[in-house]
Amino acid sequence: MLTLSLGQVFATHFRAGEITARRLSLTTPTYEITLTGYFDELDGKQAADGQNSVIFKIGNATGTGTPVLLEAPRRARNNIGNNTSQNIYTATYTFLTVGAYRISMEVDARNDNILNLSPKPTRELNFYVSTTIEINAAFGLNRTPVLRNAPIDIAAVGQRYIHNPAAFDADGDSIAYRMYVPQQGGTNGAGVNLGYEAPNLTTPPGQTETGASPATFGINRITGDIIWDAPVTKGYYNIAFIVEEWRDGALIGQIVRDMQIIVDDARNDRPVIPPLQDICVEAGTLINQKVNATDKNGDKLNLTSVSGLYDATLIKPAIASFAVANQGAQSSVTGTFTWQTSCDHIRLEPYNVLFKVEDAAPPGYPNPSLFRKLVDMTTLNIRVYGPKPTGLRGTPVTDPSGPAYRLNWDAYKCQVTGAKIVIYRADHCTDIPEDVCITGIPAGSDYEEIGRVDVNQTTFLDNNGGEGLRPGVSYSYRIVVLFPRPGASPGEPGYLFGGGESVASAEFCLNLPVIRPVITNVTVDSTSTTKGVITVKWMRPAAATGLPAQYRLFRATGQSGTAFTQIATINTNLTPGAADTIFVDRTLNTEANAYNYKLEYYTTQNGQLTRFDESETASSVRLEQAAAQPDQIGLKWTALVPWDNSNRIHRVYREDKTKPGTFNRIAEVAVGATQIFSYLDDGTDKYAADGTVNVTIVKDSTYCYKVETVGSYNNSQIKPSVLYNFSQILCVSSSDTIRPCPPVLTLDPLNCDSLRQHPGAFCTTTGFTNHLSWIYPKQADGRDCDPLINAYRVYYARYEGDAPTLIATVTTPPSPLKTAFDHEGLTSFAGCYYVTAVNRFGSESAPSNTTCRDNCPMYVLPNVFTPNGDNKNDTFQPLECPAFVQSLEFRIFNRWGAEVFSTRDVNINWDGKTNGGKELAAGQYYYEVTINFESFKKEGVETSMKGWVQLLR
Repeated sequence: MLTLSLGQVFATHFRAGEITARRLSLTTPTYEITLTGYFDELDGKQAADGQNSVIFKIGNATGTGTPVLLEAPRRARNNIGNNTSQNIYTATYTFLTVGAYRISMEVDARNDNILNLSPKPTRELNFYVSTTIEINAAFGLNRTPVLRNAPIDIAAVGQRYIHNPAAFDADGDSIAYRMYVPQQGGTNGAGVNLGYEAPNLTTPPGQTETGASPATFGINRITGDIIWDAPVTKGYYNIAFIVEEWRDGALIGQIVRDMQIIVDDARNDRPVIPPLQDICVEAGTLINQKVNATDKNGDKLNLTSVSGLYDATLIKPAIASFAVANQGAQSSVTGTFTWQTSCDHIRLEPYNVLFKVEDAAPPGYPNPSLFRKLVDMTTLNIRVYGPKPTGLRGTPVTDPSGPAYRLNWDAYKCQVTGAKIVIYRADHCTDIPEDVCITGIPAGSDYEEIGRVDVNQTTFLDNNGGEGLRPGVSYSYRIVVLFPRPGASPGEPGYLFGGGESVASAEFCLNLPVIRPVITNVTVDSTSTTKGVITVKWMRPAAATGLPAQYRLFRATGQSGTAFTQIATINTNLTPGAADTIFVDRTLNTEANAYNYKLEYYTTQNGQLTRFDESETASSVRLEQAAAQPDQIGLKWTALVPWDNSNRIHRVYREDKTKPGTFNRIAEVAVGATQIFSYLDDGTDKYAADGTVNVTIVKDSTYCYKVETVGSYNNSQIKPSVLYNFSQILCVSSSDTIRPCPPVLTLDPLNCDSLRQHPGAFCTTTGFTNHLSWIYPKQADGRDCDPLINAYRVYYARYEGDAPTLIATVTTPPSPLKTAFDHEGLTSFAGCYYVTAVNRFGSESAPSNTTCRDNCPMYVLPNVFTPNGDNKNDTFQPLECPAFVQSLEFRIFNRWGAEVFSTRDVNINWDGKTNGGKELAAGQYYYEVTINFESFKKEGVETSMKGWVQLLR
């Protein structure tokens, strides 16, 4: 390890600085070493004037032995504002051997009055920084990252401060960041930690810009954003952080930057740059990115940008540019970042571009030199990927080893020296995610690399390594281009690592046509005991043999149910776009049951519909409670489907109790290779994209959930490629261990014929009784049921679809497996019931099956009446008592078909006259009556009757 150290030559009043290095030769370990130092030009100008050189100390990483001293002259000095100058010191050194080295430098003294460093006074503390590098011929002409953004900015009391070093690695190595402690020089070029407090801990706790407490301070390990939200006390603060350089998973170097933040009680608001979204572009794309900045105080703005993309020594041309109209003249400015990307810019790591806005004293400001300029900044990350290879195709060929394919493709756009075309193969047609920010072949997609050729090649023979391909397999192929790191030397280890990839080519697959329908969705749309809804979708066959054709959809209760009943017949001509591949299954008890579906496919053979094939069965997703701690809810779900739901990201939703009926996604669960999936909810919302709704899991409180499975057939011929299906809604309590299972309910049959044989049985409007009985199961849907049931709850709804109400709580008899209840005093037999079981924790099961009962409708008309005024049989009306009639429409006609009377009176009460009061002649008349009987359905049950009646006088 190499250490550069600056000796005690001048009192320079150092504010900030870092050391960088770059290798100059592949044959010798010769490096150019640079110190970029930032001096206080207000209180230390004289010392800065005299600091014409610095001393580097070069030693091994362990700190043993005497370090080499290397003097580096000053090459440049630039005033960068804020009473600060940037000073560049450079020297060249050839190392004796490979290994890890530390380069350090130290110089008296830091500037005074730094609030968060000790001991005091800080002017008596020297300034020290170091950089470590790994010298290895395998790393080629490696360069440390360079930090393009100066480490001096003004922060304002009470306002959020942000800084980013704009680190740029020309070799395409990965960069990471972490906080460090400012140091002063020790022995043998090592550093010694100073007394240090994080800036937000140096002052009273304070609060953030938005009013949260306490103030916060930290660095983002990935982006390098340093955010202090927000300073409390004005003054100088120094912090240090490390910029790490990674290659092929190994740390190969790190830079320590020591920087100063100047906090002032500015009577000014910082300008604002809205964040920019990261972008991914294909090599060859011309980027024109607009960058906006505003100042609410109306201060004039300067919008600038720093990046290695502007430096031709760091990237191959074309370099980027940044232009700002009306620079420094308006309080709202827009800049345009322009970069013509090329094949030379392809790499794995994104390029970063820092945009920084600084305000200036407004016109008429009393003393512009005292105006504290404030800044804001944002970073644009740009990933440049290789173009997608095109024209992949294959031809079966004869090979001595057996079946083989000759693959061919179009000449590739980016002929980058050293790039390779990688050929991948899978044993079935398969889709992969299509996203320009996802290059290469995603992990877990079943593709395996089978060969590589140079980027200028356009053909490859796949004979399975000389063993021949397996007959009858639908092989799938894709190709990807792998690029070397920018500046890497052919032959060095890791040459192709970090250089990036192209997007994968389109698939070439020996496609065997799908000749039967394939179910793709069984998703629960609505959870209810009587009005549950499941949508079933399928994909039509590719083959159009034997048209017209027909689908027949079957349903069975239970995920593994086999008692299938046909529920739909759908004719089809396999017309693209026709709505013949979807069925919405309604009036289900999705709360208590899962359902299983299959599809039969019929084609026309010899003029007759003939069963051709049937699909595999597919069930709805069933969500259940799993074992958990008292402050957690355990969930598990299953789906017996022909597609693959494993090794995917499933989605878990929880009802927001403040918004009943609204479900918030709380987690995305990475599931393994299993058909039973699970999640443990501790109340934390782990998915923030739709808003964060955290809860505290409380004993005996109920929480409602649903899950959405994500699956695929992994077959590019089956669309859509990704399948989403919801479970039913499950409401559970943390007190549940084994949740009670729903009982199985029956209603005693109603013998309508017997009732009708008893005249006057329906003349009362009260006193009807429904007798319910149920059985409690030991198992349901393959799970054990809690045997310790304390009570059953009986729910009733007058009409199907109404919200059921609790009408009784029945304590269990000595045997908890069966009980009964009489619902008495009814005015109608019609209604719907379900029963739930309640365990010792008060946890209630899902509802039983919902059972609805209809009435015994009765409406009997005579065939003769005598409207002669003797008060005996003078009107035509129903015999006995009409039973459960909601409404009717009665019409009577003479023998020539003319209507002579009509009424809506349930009892009719026709007196032998027309509606106008004219007496009708004796004779035979004909009637039609439409009756709407009371039912458990709100719309009732409509019945039509026709007959004749003899009018006698």
